[in-house]
Amino acid sequence: MALIDHVVVLMLENRSFDSMLGRLYLPGPTFDGLTGDESNPWNGGQVKVWAGDATTPGLMTIPKPGTGESFLDISEQIFGDGAAPGAPATMSGFVSNYMKRQGVVPETPMHGFSPQQVPVITELARSFGVSDRWHASAPNQTWPNRFFVHTGTGGGYVNNTASHAPYKMPTIFNRLTQKKRSWRIYRHDVSHAAVLLSQIWSEVPDHLYDFNPDFLEDARTGNLPNYSFIEPRYFVLPLTSPPNDQHPSHDVGYGERLIARCYQALRTGPGWDRTLFIITYDEHGGIYDHVPPPAAVSPDGFHPNKFAFDRYGVRVPAVLISPWIPPGSVIRPPAGAHYPFDHTSILATLRNLFGLGGPLTARDAVAPDLLAALSLPAPTNDGPSHTSMPNVAAKPAELAAAEAAPPNNMQRSLAEAALKLPTGSARIPEHARLMARAAPASAPPATAGEARELALAASARFLRGPAGAGARIAPIGGPAD
Repeated sequence: MALIDHVVVLMLENRSFDSMLGRLYLPGPTFDGLTGDESNPWNGGQVKVWAGDATTPGLMTIPKPGTGESFLDISEQIFGDGAAPGAPATMSGFVSNYMKRQGVVPETPMHGFSPQQVPVITELARSFGVSDRWHASAPNQTWPNRFFVHTGTGGGYVNNTASHAPYKMPTIFNRLTQKKRSWRIYRHDVSHAAVLLSQIWSEVPDHLYDFNPDFLEDARTGNLPNYSFIEPRYFVLPLTSPPNDQHPSHDVGYGERLIARCYQALRTGPGWDRTLFIITYDEHGGIYDHVPPPAAVSPDGFHPNKFAFDRYGVRVPAVLISPWIPPGSVIRPPAGAHYPFDHTSILATLRNLFGLGGPLTARDAVAPDLLAALSLPAPTNDGPSHTSMPNVAAKPAELAAAEAAPPNNMQRSLAEAALKLPTGSARIPEHARLMARAAPASAPPATAGEARELALAASARFLRGPAGAGARIAPIGGPAD
């Protein structure tokens, strides 16, 4: 069995498998990719999947405007325009759903990137392993799917819902602490997990670190914890860096840079031969994928939105990197498995690898883990010694425009939820109970820059606590990367 001391997860934003990796290999029995003939109906015809080769901003920021990602949008994308959930999943409603917006073109949600446009994730997928059987945990927005990777459940609500923050589900981080295993969350700006999950609030000041310099230094010096969860930059960093989360309509090149920086730090560090690095995405973001999601096990009995979370979401990219993985692997659940990989496969892997005890919910109880992918007899696949760093740099005018643009749903909701954070760690259970019933504390932010400032200020008050508190103060934002 592979000797793994460090599991590192980078979860990016809102891209389907077909859009990022559907052209990785020729389609066939061993790889469920695109033929090029997949299509969606529109206006009496068919709109086919398509891709380009150039890396101009106009192509690297598709879809622009962004696609629908709410529960109702995703239901239409999966089942088709006018079809009710329970009907066959035809994956035929992506275009019709997108065309409900003003001033858009039908080809947009059918777009994907060629391997030449996303060379970093492409090279790593081919050098190590890719899974074509990894679905988002639920056909929902970002928050429920990110909750699944931390808690094994979506928390009951189908969309990004700041009015219900904070969320009280027990987390894998709590389990790691209980079993005396180490963990850290590495952020770029605002940590979704640290803001939303009240069960870790008392531990956040000692476990929240910056990607730059903390993660890069920890990887290079062999000081990574047993479990590292990396959150990308959701907001623009004034004057220096745009978001690198790959959320539409952010330039995916910056996410490619982030992937490359993670890999190179791990690859050159002393812990490389004991590391499993997982790259995945929270949900598909309304972008086309051709594989219908199967039925899933409902994680719990909390269904305030009348959805039992008994269906998986659309496929998302998943790349597994370790010197224990044979190059060119296409990773699937073992023969006879009843369920595909989803975000709770990470929970199952951590539980089985580090002896963390039983499942958190009924969902991760049935999730196949990833340990069979580590099939080499020794850690001999060192992969590429380095990856090419995409040459992307935003101009000051582009950063200013991103700062002044309306916030996307993730940015706005995250800022509203951050306003419910306590000041320091005093009276956390009582504060969490009161805030779960409270409406957001102010009017919604009007710009992405305003959303960032609200969220960062609330996070800073939480981390610093009352005057004189001794909690570690993580720097906000960190240097540009």
